[in-house]
Amino acid sequence: MAFLFSTTLHEAAHAWVAWKGGDSTAYLGGQVSLSPLPHIRREPIGMLVVPLFTALTRGWAIGWASTPYSPYWATYHPRRAALMSAAGPGGNLLLAIVSFVLLKAGIVSGLFVAPAAARVEHLVDVAGGGMALGFTAQMLSIFLMLNLMLFFFNLIPLPPLDGASALGLLLPEAMALRLRNLAHSPGFSIFGLLIAWQVFTYIVRPLFHVVLWVLHPSAQYG
Repeated sequence: MAFLFSTTLHEAAHAWVAWKGGDSTAYLGGQVSLSPLPHIRREPIGMLVVPLFTALTRGWAIGWASTPYSPYWATYHPRRAALMSAAGPGGNLLLAIVSFVLLKAGIVSGLFVAPAAARVEHLVDVAGGGMALGFTAQMLSIFLMLNLMLFFFNLIPLPPLDGASALGLLLPEAMALRLRNLAHSPGFSIFGLLIAWQVFTYIVRPLFHVVLWVLHPSAQYG
């Protein structure tokens, strides 16, 4: 559920920014929506089949999705296209911030406490209450870590990830266009994805410890 909603928001953010920037391709396809259905219809394997399989076999959902856009629009408006690319990770960051604020509010109010042994899906213990509060704590933990990982992974500046195209926000338009064309080259995309996975393995553990430290600054974890 967390992966499905997080990925839906990611793609809807892409689609909404493209629509506001003058490209109605995704809007006409129904992707400017927080309903997962139009996104599942576009990528049923990446949005449903693979996440379900990996969740059942690995305990953590992995998948993918995509948002259609006009390449002609991106060619004539490389800065807008770069902003569209950045919008997806931005949506994930927003979800992570909301989850963090709710977890921190629970800690300050005494509902949540530092766990004896923290995990990605278990960032807090419940001080009291029933199953509903425990489920809420677990879902907020998952939403926080999942969306932070989606944010940082997608912003790695390697094709085909959003970070490669989002770099166009910092570059002259001509260079941004060349970068976008390079990011959509199949050979570079496969190479970039393989490198990104290797790089990301060195990010996950420090990210987890930073989140724990910010949530529980006085707790000690190995």
